[in-house]
Amino acid sequence: MQRTILKIAVLLSLLPACAFAQAKDQPNILFILVDDWGWTDLSSAGSKYYETPNIDRLRKEGMWFSQAYSVGPNCAPSRASLMTGKYTPRHGIYTVGNADRGNSVDRKLIPVENNTVLNPSFVTIAEELKNAGYSTGLIGKWQLGGKGKGADAHAQGFEHVVGGTGGTSAYFYPYNKDGKASPHEGITSGQEGEYLTDRLTDEALKFLNNHQQKPFFLYLSYFAVHTPIEAKADIISKYKSKKGDAYHYNPVYAAMIQSADEGIGRVLKQLDALNLAEHTLVVFFSDNGGMGAVTAQHPLRGSKGMLYEGGVRVPLIVKWPGKTRAGSQTDTPVIGVDFYPTLLEVAHIQKPLNANVDGQSFAPLLAGKTAAQRDIFWHFPAYLEAYKGDERNKDAFRTRPASTIRSGDFKLHQFYEDGHVELYNIRADIGETKDLAESNPGKTKELKEKLEAWKRKTNAPVPTRLNPEYAPGSTPGGASSPGARGGASEE
Repeated sequence: MQRTILKIAVLLSLLPACAFAQAKDQPNILFILVDDWGWTDLSSAGSKYYETPNIDRLRKEGMWFSQAYSVGPNCAPSRASLMTGKYTPRHGIYTVGNADRGNSVDRKLIPVENNTVLNPSFVTIAEELKNAGYSTGLIGKWQLGGKGKGADAHAQGFEHVVGGTGGTSAYFYPYNKDGKASPHEGITSGQEGEYLTDRLTDEALKFLNNHQQKPFFLYLSYFAVHTPIEAKADIISKYKSKKGDAYHYNPVYAAMIQSADEGIGRVLKQLDALNLAEHTLVVFFSDNGGMGAVTAQHPLRGSKGMLYEGGVRVPLIVKWPGKTRAGSQTDTPVIGVDFYPTLLEVAHIQKPLNANVDGQSFAPLLAGKTAAQRDIFWHFPAYLEAYKGDERNKDAFRTRPASTIRSGDFKLHQFYEDGHVELYNIRADIGETKDLAESNPGKTKELKEKLEAWKRKTNAPVPTRLNPEYAPGSTPGGASSPGARGGASEE
């Protein structure tokens, strides 16, 4: 008898410590990432046109981050930094595809080389959580590498994958504008008229049903509300009969938002039905600002593709039962690289696979405590062309090569084509309308020096080579800094 007890004790001692900690100490994590969803594209954020009752309810039950930022002004860099906890110079992903977007004659500089695949050497948050005993699932958009490159979602820590692509060309089955087979992993069949946002929601419900035995990390990465702007006819009809305003008025885009909100509501309801809600941390976040061709983020300046607030300030809600106070708000700035250390702390991972990250955990904020103030940064040494037919932006580009720093209440933009800088007090001037660079030279110098030090620390590549094809004045506004009120193409 004693020998049997001894054997059991030895076997138990060989089990990983996390096996005992999971049920009690490791909450489930539901990370809902929406695509191109602007800061004001919520009813609770002031929109009188869009309807988002389920996300608004989540906000009432959790914590609203009024100054949350994406790491990039577009999809790929934001997602790479979210997954790795590292700023863009570390992984070299600045945009989707080529960094030399737009017409060559309008580009004064040759942009730096852009990576389109996340190097497999980077440890992702999914790998961290999987190593700590979590079931890991990606449903929806990945955009960091495809099969055969060692950087697809499976290779980067996700055990269960549905979607896993960089985008979709259609929102109705078979989700291919050419009518060919579905490009999305795990979706090999469907019904005519089936809507992609609904299908992803169905897949999320299946994941929840099948992963109740141990903690899970579900990365529900909706393609909505990214282009193509397509929605269900009955919902479009509803918004066609509803009055919009100067900022929110597109009935198809509004219908896309409603479908995503309904899907999120179904997932949250399923957590309740499975008695998982009280032990699940829920995140709602967007990968960048709203697309200027279909929505606007007034009073913020700019839109997707710009380093002005409209391109990088995004909605963030976190609900952690027993930790976050219902209906609470924090005005402390946080940025996408912060999720990595935050989720490590939430999951009680004491010895991560990679502790060398750029982010700072905001877990203390969730408990109503304060977090140390620090500077946050953006680096975009590339070009993004302006939206076609966008009369609000007279420049050829939404973004020209630039870097930006937010330090306290101040934000400084540095543009590489002509070397000029712009300084704004975000607290006093959220719309970035009054450039203080000349009137406050001391603060300008301080922030510029901080930005230069950060670029040295991260080995941030800066474009310096002149483009021999550049023709000043070939496009109206072509030699100016980024336009103030633009919109965007695919990325």
